[in-house]
Amino acid sequence: MGLHKVAVLVEYDGTLFAGYQLQVGVRTVQEQLEAAVLKLSGTASRAQAASRTDSGVHASGQVVGMWVRDEMQPATVVRGLNYYLPADVVVNGACVIDGDFDVRRRASVREYRYRIVTAATRRPLQERFALRLRGPLDVGLMRLAARELQGVHDLASFATDLDADVSTVRVVYEARVQQVPEGVEFTFVANAFLRHQIRNTVGQLIRVGLGKCSVEEFRGLVLHARAGTAGPAAPARGLCLMRIGYDSALPFAA
Repeated sequence: MGLHKVAVLVEYDGTLFAGYQLQVGVRTVQEQLEAAVLKLSGTASRAQAASRTDSGVHASGQVVGMWVRDEMQPATVVRGLNYYLPADVVVNGACVIDGDFDVRRRASVREYRYRIVTAATRRPLQERFALRLRGPLDVGLMRLAARELQGVHDLASFATDLDADVSTVRVVYEARVQQVPEGVEFTFVANAFLRHQIRNTVGQLIRVGLGKCSVEEFRGLVLHARAGTAGPAAPARGLCLMRIGYDSALPFAA
């Protein structure tokens, strides 16, 4: 029985997951995908993600590589995996890729969004996917501070749990803050992100918006990298992986 490799486009509500990556004794997205592909294809396969997401973080554009039987076309993979997956995970597309195509290493762009709802009372239909803050935020100051992130920087100040042998230099293509109905949205696009980088960044930008940190102080965190000095981290529920980009777009089909 021959196998070929596919990439699948995955969306999930991270609320009840302990993150993407396999962990002993807890529910993860990778665990659910690997169980589904085993039931569908009859063969075990690793489900390698292009970007790891932490506990409680959501995704609408995660890309995952896996192996399935040769006769399974992309449409069959989509329908079959969705039959076996739980309600909080769905595959929205699939395509055949070369066996040596690494969805993580070949990714050139990752885009994340963080949402804040500014409201004095609870927002039951939004708070599963957003952080609610009571007070107003100075979006103009947050926007100025976020621009300091764009470019090539050592971003160790915004990361935690760093590995000693991993570079903390990243290329940030976009760091945008915008006012939206009922709140604020942050968009970050980079070649890659460090662990907890986005949540620590949002936490520090919230301090700017509340007048507890100046734009100059924020700039200092960018220019003078000191591991783990930014934050505190914003809660995971407001963060969503929106898109994984490649030099040549993957031809996903439902």
